[in-house]
Amino acid sequence: MKPLTEAIPPSAAQPSRFGRVDAADRAEPLPRRASPLLGMLRREWLLTMRRRSEVATMLVFFMLVASLFPLAIGPEPERLRVIGPGVLWVGALLSTLLGLPRMFGDDFADGTLEQMVLSPTPFAWLVAGKIVAHWLVAGLPLVVLAPLLGLQFGMDPRALGLLVVALLLGTPLLSLLGAIGAALTLGARGGGALLALLLLPLYVPALVFGAGALTAQAAGLDYTGYLALLGAMLVVAMFLAPAAAAAAVRIAIE
Repeated sequence: MKPLTEAIPPSAAQPSRFGRVDAADRAEPLPRRASPLLGMLRREWLLTMRRRSEVATMLVFFMLVASLFPLAIGPEPERLRVIGPGVLWVGALLSTLLGLPRMFGDDFADGTLEQMVLSPTPFAWLVAGKIVAHWLVAGLPLVVLAPLLGLQFGMDPRALGLLVVALLLGTPLLSLLGAIGAALTLGARGGGALLALLLLPLYVPALVFGAGALTAQAAGLDYTGYLALLGAMLVVAMFLAPAAAAAAVRIAIE
């Protein structure tokens, strides 16, 4: 078995005739002169660009969830302003779930994860690169789209700014917690449903504090405590989640 850092022929890195990502693409080596984290980011970005339809699916799902609620609830501005933060947060949460099974699934299926574990680079760093790449693809676009969708709910500019700040703190937390769930369900039968059942209770605090900050702001109350708690959860998860996910992946491989 070749180590992950060994170069592969340029022809093996080309996508197949039908646009599919084969084993050689997923085994693309990390650049030797770049840091492992940046190398993993580059690799995951290239693979994502060959699966643009999956990214489009997450974004379309988020827009549909946020757009259908105003049609179902009615045009009352006051009611829309009340439910808007919760609807946008639930949409972001569910959209993040869609991309989690592929965080480790494809690399586990073709043996690339085993090469990563055997590489001299600490495996937790490689897992951290996968988490950051997942957030850049599945979390950051939601942060950009959220203010536009918030206009449907009659949110004022101050509320829209607070929404962006809350999502900037909350969506990385969703990716970090999601990495642990994806690693724990790696290789399990019916892993998608099991992943949702495992993660939804863990996502509840982020949902409560993220939407609660906007609710408090709308009521004229102090919302900084909600953001502080959300930020504290993010800091703790940044230190613990990559190591926990790496340990769970090792158990799944063994």
